[in-house]
Amino acid sequence: MAKNLVIVESPSKSKTIEKYLGGDYKVVSSKGHIRDLATSGQYGLGVDIEDGFKPNYVPIKGKSSVIKELKKDVKDSEIVYLASDPDREGEAIAWHLKDALGIKDKNYKRVLFNEITHDKVIEAIENPTVIDDNLVKSQETRRIFDRIIGFRLSKLLQSKIGAKSAGRVQSVALKLIVDREREIEAFVPEEYWTITAIFPEYEAELFKYKTETIELHNEEEANKVLNELGQDYTVESVEKKEKSKKSKFPFITSTLQQEASTKLGFPARKTMSIAQKLYEGIDLDSETVGLITYMRTDSVRLSDEFVKPAMKYIEKEFGKKYVGYVKKGKKKENVQDAHEAIRPTSVLRSPLKVKEYLSSDEFKLYSLIYKRTLASLMSDASVNQTTIIFDNNDYKFKTTGSILIFDGYLKIYKDYESNEDKILPELGEKEVASTTNVDCSQHFTNPPARYTEAKLIKEMEELGIGRPSTYATIIDTIKSRDYVTLEEKKFKPTEMGIETTDKLQEFFSDLINTDYTRDMEDDLDRIAEGGLVWNEVLKKFYDLFEPRVKNAFSDMEKKAPEETGEDCPECGSPLVIRKGKYGAFTACSNYPECKYIKKEEKEVIEIMDCPLCDGKIVEKPTRRGKVFYGCTHYPK
Repeated sequence: MAKNLVIVESPSKSKTIEKYLGGDYKVVSSKGHIRDLATSGQYGLGVDIEDGFKPNYVPIKGKSSVIKELKKDVKDSEIVYLASDPDREGEAIAWHLKDALGIKDKNYKRVLFNEITHDKVIEAIENPTVIDDNLVKSQETRRIFDRIIGFRLSKLLQSKIGAKSAGRVQSVALKLIVDREREIEAFVPEEYWTITAIFPEYEAELFKYKTETIELHNEEEANKVLNELGQDYTVESVEKKEKSKKSKFPFITSTLQQEASTKLGFPARKTMSIAQKLYEGIDLDSETVGLITYMRTDSVRLSDEFVKPAMKYIEKEFGKKYVGYVKKGKKKENVQDAHEAIRPTSVLRSPLKVKEYLSSDEFKLYSLIYKRTLASLMSDASVNQTTIIFDNNDYKFKTTGSILIFDGYLKIYKDYESNEDKILPELGEKEVASTTNVDCSQHFTNPPARYTEAKLIKEMEELGIGRPSTYATIIDTIKSRDYVTLEEKKFKPTEMGIETTDKLQEFFSDLINTDYTRDMEDDLDRIAEGGLVWNEVLKKFYDLFEPRVKNAFSDMEKKAPEETGEDCPECGSPLVIRKGKYGAFTACSNYPECKYIKKEEKEVIEIMDCPLCDGKIVEKPTRRGKVFYGCTHYPK
């Protein structure tokens, strides 16, 4: 009999942790969630609305055998350590394990592995806690919110306009993209002109007339200035300042996704997948070790046990003048601060030391995390900035130069931040520089830019909608539903995306918006803190939401199917394109009186001769749209 059983989420973690804990422990995996809401009951919600929103949980498809095996392991153990991931979702998984496996209070402990290293795993086992019911209720409420909104609105949109789905945060994210597109379409460019004096070693741009900022709106205004300029530019002032350039905070989930997108070109989903592997453990010769701390966090805090050796490492590797300070972040709303920032588990495991054990993408992401963390503890960079203002007949021109005098944190982070020197000649006040080379250029203001993935994540974070750990899923969903396309790595809404947003705004504008979604996140946080009763929050929402849904089912106009331009060969009515379970098909618009469906002639793709007869092996689709290979003489 195994004295102690440890249940983690990921199979890859289980081997590493079992090695750390030794023979008295058996470590197994739940392979993520084991249960979810049923799809039975009213509207298929899996929730008893009348009985205080009581959830009905069932095993996830394919997980019954996992549950059966786990029950055997539990039966053979005295103590069960529930070690699902250290966040709200992980807390809910721990509760589901305890409930589904019938583990008694006296026979379990909750442990949190914030990093998968030998010392931290042992420390977590030696300092167990219990399941936090408030965190579980918060996560459970989130799941029920998402189920009610997702199921009810998706059913509505599918029946009315043929859209695929809607969601609590997904639809708000889509609205941001659609609203931005509308801003772009409504944008009217404004003309403006710039005048630049060009000298051999630098350029100076017109910015003032006497003491007033100058704006040139057309060619006539620009030519007037040109006619009043002479060739001599007198130095009016020279200002030299030493400026500090501070490093950024270590990564949290959202900033990691943003920086990996802009610097490495990684989609959010890819970033989180690689980070998960770096957290769970990498084989380094004789040991398997997690290279980074838990990657779902909204705190920029670093522990003293990392900071102290990191400071010593910086001094040893780069010198005392590179040792910086711990930055203090302002406490933001919705920040849970349950975990540290994303950081390397050991400052001694530099990227080059572990490069041979990592794939190319793993190395890139680990390097980014390692260098960002170390840079956050290094001294500021210093720049000598020079600003020279010239006067030419009361028109003021400005040029700026800068020289890096101390690289500070850029010593390690220069690959991710550019800092090019721009050197100006030594000029004194009243000194005259002359040129007849003046550039006069026409420009037009640009519309707001479409969202990149990084910009959309940043916007959602700043607006307080969703959680950073869900951003990758949200973005994947709006792409897979064909609500958006990517043009030059920027999101552009499709016609369906725009129509979906417009219909939701027509009937649910006070519920599907950033303010309401942010307030819902606040309520979930308050449930997690024990400040609100979970089912009272759900009831307040449902009493407002459900009447709107019923009204929309009644009043939302149903979109007419698209006509093909052909007539039905059986009754003469127009043929239309309909959407079915297995995709689009062409059928009679006079259904159900006429049930004609046009058979599509599909290209037959031959693969090879049949090895059993004189037929051909060809590609064939299943009813669900998948491809298999079969003989043309089937069923003979």
